[in-house]
Amino acid sequence: MLEKDIERRMGDMLKRRGCLYYKFESPGNPGVPDRIVITPGGRVVFVELKTQVGRLSNLQKYQIGQMQGHKADVRTVKGWDQAKAFVEEVTGA
Repeated sequence: MLEKDIERRMGDMLKRRGCLYYKFESPGNPGVPDRIVITPGGRVVFVELKTQVGRLSNLQKYQIGQMQGHKADVRTVKGWDQAKAFVEEVTGA
């Protein structure tokens, strides 16, 4: 499954469960995660989506490490199975 398809399907699932699902772009900061998820309870999670065989670039690893160093909840989700599991985890459904 292509990354864009995983992104779309995961977004649809999250929205049906009441989450906000935003494309995250930070000009001047390449390598930041793809998406921001905000749950109905106010939990904020930054998500980097990859295909099952996709890999993080060194820049993505650095940016994620910086964010996690500031206590941000940042996840790398690989493939459709992990995307479904992520949705179930953050929504409790």
